[in-house]
Amino acid sequence: MHACIKALRAFLHIAVGFVTIALLFPRLSQAQREMRIQVWSRQLLTCLGIGLVVNGEPARNGPALLMANHISWLDISALHSAGFCRFVSKADIMQWPFIGKLAIGVGSLFIERTSRRDAMRVVQHMTERLRAGDVLAVFPEGTTSDGQSLLPFHANLFQAAISAEAPVQPVSLQFVDSTSGKPSFAPCYIDDDTLMASFWRTLCTPGISVVISYGLPQLARGRDRREWSRDVRAEIDALRLKNSFSSL
Repeated sequence: MHACIKALRAFLHIAVGFVTIALLFPRLSQAQREMRIQVWSRQLLTCLGIGLVVNGEPARNGPALLMANHISWLDISALHSAGFCRFVSKADIMQWPFIGKLAIGVGSLFIERTSRRDAMRVVQHMTERLRAGDVLAVFPEGTTSDGQSLLPFHANLFQAAISAEAPVQPVSLQFVDSTSGKPSFAPCYIDDDTLMASFWRTLCTPGISVVISYGLPQLARGRDRREWSRDVRAEIDALRLKNSFSSL
């Protein structure tokens, strides 16, 4: 019953999000939209019964490119809860129920990862947005994992930061049990999981917290995209392995 109540609250909150994007966003400044998105995202975590722990400081002003590991359909809302950023996401997210519409509404950039031409287009667009002062965020693994190890990174997205001479900020995401600090796999969205199955499993699992750990922003300093990708991956892995649960 408790899970059903959380589901109802979440769907009502998502409906409010749709209405806000459709009716209110056209009349708001960009700064006002960003604040609304951050507040809405925090409230969504509350509706789902998920705690938020933030270690370090997210980039507040651009240009900056956040690089984070990818675990769940909740990752975007979790990162938005800590600070607004504009996401670069795989194109099939546009087809996800509810989440796809919201991702479009908050200005996400979408990439068709199987298309080299489309990847080049998105890197060019990312470069333009970084030069304009945006804070962008990407999941360089390209897909989700269970969070216990990192998948290989797609180095091509680092080219946007090199071309725009923008810093990259490593970010670690972890879902944990709020009492024990042990990893929680309930929010994972991998392999044969469906979105609704992962959503329901999350609702039925009490005491989940998402821990977001931000590293220090870093410039390329002569590194090519592959070398920089390896270094950032190692930094995210180090952040992930830290005892970030101590902040709970």
